[in-house]
Order: sequence, then C-alpha cells, then structure tokens
Amino acid sequence: MVRQDWVIGGDRRQAAAERIYSAAADLMLRDGLEAFDIDALCRRVHCSRATIYRYAGGKAQIRDAALVRIATGITDTVRREVQGLSGSERLIKAISVALRQIRADPIRRLAVSSVAAPQLSELHSSPILSALAAELTGITDDDPVAALWIVHVVLSLAYLPIGDERTEAEVLRRFVAPAFAQPTNHR
Repeated sequence: MVRQDWVIGGDRRQAAAERIYSAAADLMLRDGLEAFDIDALCRRVHCSRATIYRYAGGKAQIRDAALVRIATGITDTVRREVQGLSGSERLIKAISVALRQIRADPIRRLAVSSVAAPQLSELHSSPILSALAAELTGITDDDPVAALWIVHVVLSLAYLPIGDERTEAEVLRRFVAPAFAQPTNHR
C-alpha cells in the first residue's frame, strides 16, 4: 500500500496550515466554539496532534485563524460601509453593520447562538477580534481595552439583542458612542 501525503504541492507549511484552519472553522461552525477539540480536528484532517501543532499552533492560535475565516464576510462588508466615515458615525455604523451581517447569515447566527454565555469570554479575549474591532470602528490601536470592549458590545448584542434595530441604534448612540467621543478643551 502506497501512503499518499496529505499535503500535496506548493508551500507545504502554508498548505497544511490553510487545510487545518479551514477544517477548524468548519468544525466550529458545525459544533460550536465550546465543542472545538484538537482531537476532532486531527480526525477531520487525518493527521496527528504533532502535525496540528507544527503547522497551525495551539488551540488559541487555531481558534483565531478560524475566526478570521468565519468573520471575513462580515469584515469586508463593514469596511465597505464605513469607508469615509469617522468618529461616532463610523463606530455606530461598524457595530450596526456587523450585527446585521451576523444576524443575516444562518451559519454566523448559529455560530454565535451555539456559544454558551461562559464561552463568550474565549471570543472576547481574541486579539484578532480586538484588532478587527479597532480597525473597523476607527478607534486607536493604543487602547486595547477599548477594542476588547467593542468586541464585548458586539458579542453581547449578537447573543442577546436589545429590541429592534431602531432601539439598538439609539443604545449605541447614547451609551457606546460617548465613550469614544474626543474630549474638548475648555478654557
């Protein structure tokens, strides 16, 4: 029996990582983030744990790479919609569009709704999601706590919506936007 290599052609490291991250994203969407397991991933891509760690890293790194794949459609849409906007207008638009995108796609909605409340902290702590939140909302990169808070706001509203779109927009205008308003100098 001739054993065929499971990674064929091109850059082996990149091809292996892509295959692993893609399978991880599929498993997370199918089973939920809390059920994601390295052994299930090994079975899915037909390789050992050592191969997973060698080419894709540990569970947190794999989670973040898979989240990027899952979030790509959302982030691309948000980037288009906030282009040319700044300040609170950009912040509110970015959050609103992200929520609309999450809620509109059954797979993304399933991914969010399948996450148990305690597991939201795993998403909340993702440096990838924080970086995306900072970029898309236009907040500065020098305040990582603000980016974490934006991720928390989006995940909270996606997991537990507040009323209809109009009510949600009002909540964002009244309570989220002021947190990022530039202070004015009063002399």
